[in-house]
Amino acid sequence: MLLSKMFVPTLREDPSDAESISHKLMLRAGLIRQISSGIYVFLPLGFRVLNKVINIVREEMNRIGAQELLMPALLPKEPWDETGRWDVYGDELFKLKDRKGRDFCLGPTHEEIVTLIVKNTVNSYKNLPLLLYQIQTKFRDEIRPRFGVMRSREFLMKDLYSFHDSWDSLSESYEKIFNAYKKIFDRFRLKYIPVEADSGAIGGKVSHEFVAESEIGECEFVVCEKCRYAANVEAAKSKLIKPEEEKDEPLELVHTPNIKRVEEVTSFLKVPAHRLLKSILYIVDGESVLAIVRGDDEINEVKLKNYLKAKEIRLATEEEIEKHTGAPLGFTGPIGFNGRIIVDKRVEGIKGGVLGANKKDYHYKGVSFGRDFESEEIVDIREVKEGDLCPVCGSPLKKKIGIELGHTFQLGTKYSESMKAYFQTKEGELKPFIMGCYGIGMARIIAATIEQYHDDKGIVWTKEIAPYHIIIIPLKEDEKILVDSKEIYEKLLHGGFEVVYEDRPLSPGEKFKDADLIGFPYKLIFGKGYLKDGLIEVKRREDGEVFKVKPEDIEEFLRKEIYES
Repeated sequence: MLLSKMFVPTLREDPSDAESISHKLMLRAGLIRQISSGIYVFLPLGFRVLNKVINIVREEMNRIGAQELLMPALLPKEPWDETGRWDVYGDELFKLKDRKGRDFCLGPTHEEIVTLIVKNTVNSYKNLPLLLYQIQTKFRDEIRPRFGVMRSREFLMKDLYSFHDSWDSLSESYEKIFNAYKKIFDRFRLKYIPVEADSGAIGGKVSHEFVAESEIGECEFVVCEKCRYAANVEAAKSKLIKPEEEKDEPLELVHTPNIKRVEEVTSFLKVPAHRLLKSILYIVDGESVLAIVRGDDEINEVKLKNYLKAKEIRLATEEEIEKHTGAPLGFTGPIGFNGRIIVDKRVEGIKGGVLGANKKDYHYKGVSFGRDFESEEIVDIREVKEGDLCPVCGSPLKKKIGIELGHTFQLGTKYSESMKAYFQTKEGELKPFIMGCYGIGMARIIAATIEQYHDDKGIVWTKEIAPYHIIIIPLKEDEKILVDSKEIYEKLLHGGFEVVYEDRPLSPGEKFKDADLIGFPYKLIFGKGYLKDGLIEVKRREDGEVFKVKPEDIEEFLRKEIYES
């Protein structure tokens, strides 16, 4: 295609509101444009990349026997009521009414709808396992869209749903799909790691995220470099180390005037942070719950919410703290608290600790768990930290961040039971379908690729998803150069290559800048050198290596480089 005829609105400078490298380069290279917060248009170059991503994902889904369908984006409320997710999903769910006042939502995910379809059409174990997938637009009203297409309010997703007659069948399909995901991300040449994950609002027992390693992203995870244990922070565990045996101390009420923060209390009372017990009041489905961790730990609210099987959890306001404890923020504690108390496992066994006294400007010293306060609910509610010990091999864990590319879930019967979706077993019994679901974010693959493959000049596309593989750049208004470069262009076009011809009236420097910004894997340069020796200069974007190729050999050379290397 002639570049002068293409719609490629490149930008010379980084947009001021773009945070991540991928966001900046997608805007500058003319791949996307933003029309509202978290809503993007894919321009022609970006759409070519997106379609290449879709095609690779579709190939691998079809390869494992999954069948493609297309479900609506506009979903009725009733199936969501059956599963209870209409209220649980929260403010991220786009809700609307039609002209008759009926409730609908814009689908963020399609478990309810696909379960409804299978419920009404599949009734025997003979039709199982069944793998159905779609590539469809999803909607989530993100509180803070960021990083461009990485966290947007409208996005394209591949979601696969599997239906089974047994847990063994689900496990077999889960492994097959897990391996297909690895093959997909390998084809994109992404550096990624599968990590154990929390199931969140989707539910289920076993869950994994596929995370692209990156300096930005919102997926925090820990990894053990020795045994390769990996989990996101919402699901991560660490080896529990019992504290050194400490002596009981007498309980003592001490005056701590306006001293509230961990650092202030430990300094004032001259105790280490792990001896201070943080008591955090939450409102959980309308009830007050006190959660307690060591002063050098943080509460993992996802773990807490999952343990409590809560629909909604939030920090108590200052007014609610005073109402439930009788003291202002900063002096909360379990002694005298009339409510549910959840204690982290690392608190058990602590002696000589410090706690808020539920009295303004006072703390307790010499606190012993089991003597001065107790709870039967002792669970893991802390967030794993860098340096904690691996729960598998005991080596130190490293904390990292990355981009979530895909997520897999073993759902079990969560949706089939609530929607009464049953099949007949071989023995003639009615049982609920055992389900799995598996998602991949299409635009996130593009963003992650750019985050991992770029330099100071622009995007360095992998050959698998580059919008075009080749750009031909004639540098002189010389008749031989123009005629010969056009001839090579036509030859490559007819040979099935994805090639662009740079025919814009720009300086050589401007042409090279745009070619590097957009990231064409190969530049074919016709300039003074060509007039001198008759050889085409081929420059590979990935590593900058330059080749001199005879015109009659150019097709064979490029075919080997692009399709065989």
